[in-house]
Amino acid sequence: MFEFIKRLFRKNELKESNEEVVIIAGLGNPEKKYFGTRHNVGFATIDALCDKYGIELTETKFNAAYGKGMIGDHKVLLMKPLTYMNKSGEAIGPMCHFYKVSPENDLIVISDDIDQDVGNIRVRPKGSAGGHNGLKSIIAHCGTDGFSRIRVGVGRKPQGMDLADHVLSHFSKEEEAGLKSAIENAMAAIPVILNEGTDAAMNRFNRKVV
Repeated sequence: MFEFIKRLFRKNELKESNEEVVIIAGLGNPEKKYFGTRHNVGFATIDALCDKYGIELTETKFNAAYGKGMIGDHKVLLMKPLTYMNKSGEAIGPMCHFYKVSPENDLIVISDDIDQDVGNIRVRPKGSAGGHNGLKSIIAHCGTDGFSRIRVGVGRKPQGMDLADHVLSHFSKEEEAGLKSAIENAMAAIPVILNEGTDAAMNRFNRKVV
């Protein structure tokens, strides 16, 4: 009986929604010990978007925390996968399916970028994972690399330091101003993508901080 109820619940959960929405997903790791680390700038950007637009992540589905609201005239769903970074697609893929979201048109992913200095962001309309396990998982579960992404610079790995140690480290005091600027620019890029397209956001925000 219990197994039947669980299967029925799962079947109902997977029914598609007719609601039109743009999904904006920030990547990170869910445990408190990872808050404020370089790998979690996607989560930090989602938190900042929630504050700016009055959206609360009070709902859970497909192992993600999410909330709906408006950015200008666009209905958006802000989400944080709770799957850990390297399994981000296990949350984002089903969420796209449920809301019938085409990743190529209505998915924006925010992640960290170890190939850029702190303070820079890079907007792209598509592309490979570039060694990022979170993006790799999303590509695998969505079946495409053609989704918009905003990669927030977290600084290059110091020579001799393990990569995992670097991305799971916290920002220094000297880096905090650059981090704040990058998150503000990442937030500012969102309405440009929604209203004018990813190419327009690339032209405006893909500039190195001097």
